[in-house]
Parts: sequence; structure tokens; C-alpha cells
Amino acid sequence: MNTDGPRPSVAVGGAAPGLAGGTGAALGEFDLIRRYFTGMGAERADVTLGVGDDAALLEPAAGRELVVTVDAIVAGRHFPAGTEPRSIGHRALAVNLSDLAAMGADPKWATLALTLPKADPRWLDGFAAGFAALAREHEVALVGGDTTAGPLTVSVQLIGDVPRGAALRRDGARPGDLLVVTGTLGDSGAGLALRLGTLSTAESAAAAELERRFDYPTPRVAFGRAARGLASAAMDLSDGLAGDLPKLVAASRVAAQVEIANLPLSAALRRVASLEQARDWAIGAGDDYELLLTVPAGRLEALTAAAGQLNLTLTVVGRIVAGEGVGWTLAGRSVAPRLTGYDHFR
Repeated sequence: MNTDGPRPSVAVGGAAPGLAGGTGAALGEFDLIRRYFTGMGAERADVTLGVGDDAALLEPAAGRELVVTVDAIVAGRHFPAGTEPRSIGHRALAVNLSDLAAMGADPKWATLALTLPKADPRWLDGFAAGFAALAREHEVALVGGDTTAGPLTVSVQLIGDVPRGAALRRDGARPGDLLVVTGTLGDSGAGLALRLGTLSTAESAAAAELERRFDYPTPRVAFGRAARGLASAAMDLSDGLAGDLPKLVAASRVAAQVEIANLPLSAALRRVASLEQARDWAIGAGDDYELLLTVPAGRLEALTAAAGQLNLTLTVVGRIVAGEGVGWTLAGRSVAPRLTGYDHFR
């Protein structure tokens, strides 16, 4: 983390949505960095200098291209009040890992900019534990960042690499390709509805699973690697299929046809919602962080086998055609989705 000053101490300000109160002694900025973030995540031989200086020194491998992404999550916008700090730490890194998964990249190094209303040790313990556990799982080293006082906001930059020319991109889809998704869709939308109280159910086990899917998204990093050389295009589903698929077809200058009846729905989702509601969430709720890929028909078997080796399902939900835009059908009848995906400014 950057230790230059001067800046306001993070031990000031009131609680933000989602930030638990605490009675521990206030931490100064440098104590906070030393206690929670120095040495966080994996130890990597390609980190010459990490947390504690003005910038990190890293050693990229020869013959590989760097892949860089950054995402911010904001209290009250990306997670509701009462969200566990461990979940916030996990989510902050997971959304970036999902971006690298969509590129088929190997994650390596992260920087963290953390804005806090106050330095609550109990909150920081949970946040750091969630971030660190996922970082170690994916061999990511935290190599720098910044802390400051203000409304609760977490920004993570993640850097990885791929063999030169091997990255998955959005602009590779071609007419005749099949449109496929990993896992199941709509679970996170239902989990958020349960958390906010706009959905209720007596199915406690299903509810717990759906809330877990919202709180602890699983980035499909291993499958992204496996899809290199098989998929023709890819992106992750953060804003919902209806929000993200138009971006892919626009980048590839093609169109897509989606059969709504083919959308994969989990058993937990089907237990708590009607089929119509489940499909609405699968189409437009967002936050599932599954991968959306296009694949030539002749490579589908190999891509499905790669998913199977990772105990991951792969479902064909449509196909790529000539033209522009996205068409939706249900049992062969053209329909317009009721949800159009997430947009911060709409």
C-alpha cells in the first residue's frame, strides 16, 4: 500500500451502509496497512517489492501478455447494509477474478484502494480474511494500494497474464457459433431479493444457498484457462445476460438468438420462485459471475469435456447469427425480456 502523506486518518467518520460498528481502539493508517494488508494473499517469486513502498516491482514472464482489470464496489450500491465484511472482501476480489477468467488469464498481482468511514478492527478482520482466502486460492499477491477516510468503497486492480495471442476476447464470435453459459443463472438475483426482503420463502436450505451465491460469487478462473483455443469469444456475466450479451455481439459485429427455455436454472432457484420469475432473474438480474462464451459447433464437445473435468455444467442457450442485436424466443415465439440488465446510470 502507498504510505505517502499527508491524508486524513481512516479513524474518522460515521458508519456506512454495510460497515459494522466496533469499540476497538482506533487504528492509524500505517498501523492498519501493517496489521491487515502486508503479506496478504499468496507469496510469489515474481514480486520483487510489494506492500510498503511508493509502488510495487513485478517481474512479468517472457512470451506472455499482461491482462489488467479494475472494479470498485460501493456500500449501498453493490452490497446492502448488513453484508458480512468477509463477503465484501471476497466479492471485491472475485469480481476482478471473473474479468480475468473471461479473458482466459492467469491472475497474479492485485492492488487495493480501500476507503473507510472508520478503522473498525472487527470489520477489518473479516474483510481481510475474505480477501486473503480467495487471493491464496488463486495464487494472487497483494502488492500495493491505498487507504483513506470516506464512504465505504473498495477498489481492486488485478493483473494477470496469458500466453501471447491466446487471450479470450469479446470480438471473436462468428455466425454459426453456439452461445453457451457456465453454471446456473439467476441465483444471485434471488439471493439479493431474499436479503432485501422482497422475496420470502419457507425453503430455508434453498434460501441459504441463493444468499451464498450472492455473497460469495465463484469466479470461473480454471474454466477460463481451459477455454483458451476452444471458445471464439467470452465475457463474464456481471450485469445479467440481457445487459452483457449485447456488448459481446456489438464487439463481434454479429447478432444472437437466445432460447429462454434453455436458460439453466438451479434447483434452489426453482424452489423459491415461479418459473417466470426465475427466468426473469436469469435474464436480467446480474451478479452471477458465470461465463458467457461462443464456440464453433465442432469444438462444443471439447469445451463441454473441459467443463466436466472441473465439475462445471455448460449449457447451450442460443446461437450467433449474421446481423446485429439480440433476439429472444420462448418455445419458438419471439418475446421481449422484462428485465434488461444492470446499468449504474439508468
